[in-house]
Amino acid sequence: MSKRGMLGLVIGVVCSLCWGATARGQAPLRVGAARVDITPPADPANPPSGKYAHERLYARAIVLDNGTTKAALIGADQGGLSEGVWEAASKQIAAELNCPAENIVMSATHTHSGWGPGGFPGMRGLRPDAGTNQPPPPIVGQIVDAVRQAKARLQAARVGYGTGKSYLNVNRDAVDGESHLWTQAPNPEGPSDKTVAVIEFLSATGEPIAVYMDYAMHPVNGFLAGLTSADFAGAASRYVEQAFDDKTVVVFVQGASGDQNPLYLRAGTNAMASQSGVPITGYVLTRERVEAPIRDGKVKAAPLDPKVKDVLERVMDSEGILLGEEVIRVMTNIKRLEASANITAAQKTVTCPGRKRTDTAREGTPGTYEDGDPVDIRLGVMRVGNIALTSVDAEVYSAIAQRLKRESPMADTFMVTLANGMANSGYIPNDTAFGALTFQVLGSRLKLGCAETAIVNGLLDLMSATAR
Repeated sequence: MSKRGMLGLVIGVVCSLCWGATARGQAPLRVGAARVDITPPADPANPPSGKYAHERLYARAIVLDNGTTKAALIGADQGGLSEGVWEAASKQIAAELNCPAENIVMSATHTHSGWGPGGFPGMRGLRPDAGTNQPPPPIVGQIVDAVRQAKARLQAARVGYGTGKSYLNVNRDAVDGESHLWTQAPNPEGPSDKTVAVIEFLSATGEPIAVYMDYAMHPVNGFLAGLTSADFAGAASRYVEQAFDDKTVVVFVQGASGDQNPLYLRAGTNAMASQSGVPITGYVLTRERVEAPIRDGKVKAAPLDPKVKDVLERVMDSEGILLGEEVIRVMTNIKRLEASANITAAQKTVTCPGRKRTDTAREGTPGTYEDGDPVDIRLGVMRVGNIALTSVDAEVYSAIAQRLKRESPMADTFMVTLANGMANSGYIPNDTAFGALTFQVLGSRLKLGCAETAIVNGLLDLMSATAR
């Protein structure tokens, strides 16, 4: 054998030994998933139709175990999960999985019709917050139950990542064509991320165990309609689950949707109009004029017209179907899946100057403020192989997440919001959005000039920390 041939043989043997050692050092990934029904008792005055899957609410959990590290990805059909819920549930889950709280990502779908009669707003079912002596709300036990069931179903798995596009969402910060004041309305020219991010976990036989899907759009279709629904988010999860004979669990999580609404809100606006006596013309009604009297308590909402209600629920279902089809398309096209994956995670809190509002106007006119308490924002990064799952405990504007993805050293980066508690910030606009006199900006407890950069740099720092 020539010297070159001998050298090649030696290099091949050494590489083979190194690869073998690496393969033996990384245990195969195992994944388990479960969903728990958390639908509240029906309101006798407004019973569910039973026709649509999104009328049921669920807590869903995906548990990961690579032999040395366990982690949990959790989603709940709720408007939000308070600090009290996060602290109580994460403590129990960390004990159950023998992992740090940093290895838990717990988020709400943000449905605005998910808390039973009356629904959003009101935060029913989420209190008490941290620091109270009251017993934890039922959602804590339901979330922990989902994690325990998922842990019991751990099996060998492979993980892959892919992205698609959905054009259901739109920027909602706009200037009214008649009043020329800032309002909430479709603004196709505003920043909007159409990305659908998908993590897929397949069994050893190639069947999907679980899916973790991220999209930025407010589930506000049923706002003030008095019905219980998981909105399009729950409809999308159930559509994909049912496509695979309910053998998979699909967790929907909110991307950076602070300024993102569904493009089509005619059905939801008509629902409010039917309750307040505003004539339904067939055309798109100006939402703020219809919503404000009911929202502000100036008009007592009458029962929702059954025909109008059914159209609204069909729209929720349709949005879920379209989003679900895109998720399935992405799943189908994920070709690279890994049977082993490092799992690392870290969290940190960044603090920004706060302000306290001293006037009460909703939007359209400048607000007045005085200095307020500092605002704490909890950030997190979980790496699953080459996937960077970042999290923020508030409603973040789309431009902030888009900036993060541009600056991230990892190609497979996405943001989960309303995760791991609830910041005292209100909405988190990007810096340039502070010039818009929308209710999100005016109501934010943040001063201009801190949060956007603090979030992006903080998450980049956590990516570096988890890489080590």
